[in-house]
Amino acid sequence: MTALVPVCRALISLSDKTGLEDLAAGLARHGVELVSTGGTAARLRELGHEVRDVADLTGFPEMMDGRVKTLHPKVHGGLLAVRDNPEHAAAMSEHGIGAIDLVVVNLYPFAATIMSGADRDTIIENIDIGGPSMIRSGAKNHAFVAVLTDPADYGELLAEMDSNEGSASLELRKRLAAKAYAATAVYDSIVSQWFAFADQAVRFPETWTLSSKLKMPLRYGENPHQQAALYVPIGPGSRGIAQAEQIQGKELSYNNLNDASAALDLVAEFREDKPTIVIVKHANPCGVASADTLAEAWREALACDSVSAFGGIVAANRPLDAATAEAIAQIFTEVVVAPDADDDARAIFAKKKNLRLLLTGELPDPARGGQSLAVIAGGLLVQDRDNGRINRDDLKIVTKRAPTEREIADCLFAWTVAKHVKSNAIVYAKDGVTAGIGAGQMNRRDSARIAAAKAIEVAETHGWSEPRTIGSAVASDAFFPFADGLLAAVEAGATAVIQPGGSIRDNEVIAAADEAGIAMVFTGMRHFRH
Repeated sequence: MTALVPVCRALISLSDKTGLEDLAAGLARHGVELVSTGGTAARLRELGHEVRDVADLTGFPEMMDGRVKTLHPKVHGGLLAVRDNPEHAAAMSEHGIGAIDLVVVNLYPFAATIMSGADRDTIIENIDIGGPSMIRSGAKNHAFVAVLTDPADYGELLAEMDSNEGSASLELRKRLAAKAYAATAVYDSIVSQWFAFADQAVRFPETWTLSSKLKMPLRYGENPHQQAALYVPIGPGSRGIAQAEQIQGKELSYNNLNDASAALDLVAEFREDKPTIVIVKHANPCGVASADTLAEAWREALACDSVSAFGGIVAANRPLDAATAEAIAQIFTEVVVAPDADDDARAIFAKKKNLRLLLTGELPDPARGGQSLAVIAGGLLVQDRDNGRINRDDLKIVTKRAPTEREIADCLFAWTVAKHVKSNAIVYAKDGVTAGIGAGQMNRRDSARIAAAKAIEVAETHGWSEPRTIGSAVASDAFFPFADGLLAAVEAGATAVIQPGGSIRDNEVIAAADEAGIAMVFTGMRHFRH
């Protein structure tokens, strides 16, 4: 391979003409011949540059509505020829093929066309054929050709040419080639996903390629000895914690983002409801409350488990105000997530230099579709994301006593929170506030007892006359396989139960509820979260 290759001829074909003016001026400074197509050629002439049309190079006009213009031996021969191969050189001479030293191409805006809501024919016409072909040809032959697919790289190439008398180094050509193949891989991935998911409604295609872009390296992974990074999807997709703007604070770690995402997903369930605060620790909510103000919701959520809240993640479903920020700032908090924060709230958090403030601009739709992924040894697990939701009309009363209106409201609140608690999950709630949360135990009875024990400890800490589990509703993310878990909830003071039902011992559990005089409803929907 040649270390330095002079750039004498450039083929430029751009959909996104960002940076073209500076690039063209730099190439002209080095006397580079410009060959171009359609709108790019017209723009170069507007900028005052001499341009040779591709049709003049190939001897064939653009045809078939522009579908065929660069797919020609005089283009790809000029890109693929191995310059120091005598047979290649002879073929170039015999057929009048001139070398092309630089390809500057970005592709038809396929993803933007999809997102614009265009019809199918328009989408198909925005599948680029010639562009990827030129990019791949030039990148394969990076021993002699430089390929630019990103305007961000224009400056680096021009700087090299300025330093090397109009030549590009092998090191740069190799980096640009790698980036070029990544660009075409991403493009093909988006096209293939559109055909599978949108055009043909295939849920699990035979081949599924994912494309993403590095957003930033992270402080570390789950543990300091593990490296980590954040990638964001390329192409159409919903916004989430990965798109949030970090206003202040230390660099984010893997755990920060994982926990912040869990907090955002849960608080988004309440995006149309009263002001709500969620506090998360190790991806599990340890306190959730809805109230008339965010500040009040914070106090109630914190009261549920102030021990676990220390060093936790806080999410709000409303823009943060000064009163809420002042209250949150009283304890050590790793991350605060909200749609926005007013100037006073930002100023208060600014005094906590290590606290990360992430503003999302909006909350994701909890009912959105999509799929979730989990990496396992040797494979990838893919499933529909859990967007299942229920309302009061979905509830089936299975006990002799029907729940009161307040109990129904508490059941639905507890059920919403339980959906976001690691299984086995038990959540007690009363008046829009979590009273106790039991997460991740190997059996449901222990989760019920742990949540009740936490509620007792909280009551003692605050000097309350009784724990908030007294008169509460309790949610179980899956059915009670035995009556023991339900009886533990009854012992804690719960008066209403919401659970999926479906156990072979449902009749035993219902009988136990009836004997205790509590109300129980079935949802018919399970929310395991491993």
